[in-house]
Amino acid sequence: MPPTLGTNVLGRKVLYLPSFFTYAKYIVQVDGKIGLFRGLSPRLMSNALSTVTRGSMKKVFPPDEMEQVSNKDDMKTSLKKVVKETSYEMMMQCVSRMLAHPLHVISMRCMVQFVGREAKYSGVLSSIGKIFKEEGLLGFFVGLIPHLLGDVVFLWGCNLLAHFINAYLVDDSVSDTPGGLGNDQNPGSQFSQALAIRSYTKFVMGIAVSMLTYPFLLVGDLMAVNNCGLRAGLPPYSPVFKSWIHCWKYLSVQGQLFRGSSLLFRRVSSGSCFALE
Repeated sequence: MPPTLGTNVLGRKVLYLPSFFTYAKYIVQVDGKIGLFRGLSPRLMSNALSTVTRGSMKKVFPPDEMEQVSNKDDMKTSLKKVVKETSYEMMMQCVSRMLAHPLHVISMRCMVQFVGREAKYSGVLSSIGKIFKEEGLLGFFVGLIPHLLGDVVFLWGCNLLAHFINAYLVDDSVSDTPGGLGNDQNPGSQFSQALAIRSYTKFVMGIAVSMLTYPFLLVGDLMAVNNCGLRAGLPPYSPVFKSWIHCWKYLSVQGQLFRGSSLLFRRVSSGSCFALE
């Protein structure tokens, strides 16, 4: 769908891409409400397989020796614990991602069939047969590398940032009331603010880091549907990419590395081009 002309907060005229609600309304008009759930079955199976894999790995490699970071730890000790914990999480995430990725590829291709009104990928089993016949075993893992890199960067970035913020910026000695009066009334109030801040730090860091790692998710999903026989993955809708690095460079030049990251007010970048019927 082509961009529309609008105005920004400064009153300047700019081009905006359709929002989430515009796309959803159009899909309902064409396919009905069921069209909003394209690719749901393989996506649910992918999530379930990922959850089962992580649970099985915890049983095979139990984190018995994993120690929680304590306020009493010095910086060197606490950092070692964070590194050990993050390494364990990274191992589980990478294995579960690799096992569930084929179903993610099928889910993505089921979704983008809407563009060309195709029905090449319908059921999970038939889709597995088509991909194996046309692309071989590697066809199930297209776009895997950027997804793995995004997961690794997210885990390390989120955990380390949260650790350093909690260690350097959160002061345990700050009491709730001046002069320590609050401590007489409530002995446990001295560290309540610090504990409350620490409980939200990792959550906030997760949101921030996920925004920075979004290009990995975008590139991985584009590679999953690129040159697979569907119109959405072929010119004029999309160039044929030689590798995920080629895709990344193309999006970077076009200023589209963060396209789709916002549900509303999706402003068109200056280098963007569009395929129009």
